[in-house]
Amino acid sequence: MLLLRNIAFYLAFYLGSIVVTSGTLLALPFTRELFRRLVHSWSAWHRWCVTHLLGCEVVIEGKPPTEPVLYAVKHESFFEAIDTPKLFPLPAVFAKEELFKIVGWGRAGRAYGLIPVARGAGARALIAMIREARRMAASGRPLVIFPEGTRVPHGERRRLQAGFAGLYKALGLTVIPVAVDSGPLYHRGLKLPGRITYRFGEPIPPGLDRTDVEARVLEAINALNS
Repeated sequence: MLLLRNIAFYLAFYLGSIVVTSGTLLALPFTRELFRRLVHSWSAWHRWCVTHLLGCEVVIEGKPPTEPVLYAVKHESFFEAIDTPKLFPLPAVFAKEELFKIVGWGRAGRAYGLIPVARGAGARALIAMIREARRMAASGRPLVIFPEGTRVPHGERRRLQAGFAGLYKALGLTVIPVAVDSGPLYHRGLKLPGRITYRFGEPIPPGLDRTDVEARVLEAINALNS
């Protein structure tokens, strides 16, 4: 049964992804609104496949605010990365600059409003990133970052990337930490049924020093890490 569930998931999700991705690229030159709806449909299709084919229950604890904030999300698997447009309303997500070099994907990512993170590219790139993030927040879009910078196995803690504190200081936004425990179920290969939980932590106000904000975010995003 487990193997059949996985076969059904991979066939349905990836075949659906081909259809939706093709539609987004076709829609992009003509209408930004349709393009974004298709991106959200792709994320919603993934959630449907996870819940109905893999047999996972997705539980959300806590309620995110309506005003623009900076969401700091735990990163254990590809699940939460794909699920982001389903979880948040039109999120502006910080993504590694290398992803924007992928043919087709890079153009689509920029059109949707992803924000390139150029690690080690100097002050000019950092200023451009902050300017774009401020523009997105000013338009009412929530900002989403995976502050660990990469996927971290469930049960393991890692220091946040050095740039997170600088971004927090520059943006002056409230931070909402989000814990997620997708790692034990959503493997690269054989995925397992069970429960995946998102837990929205207490808001962290702007203006804290680096040590304090990093400690509070690290503790909150690892709240399900047991």
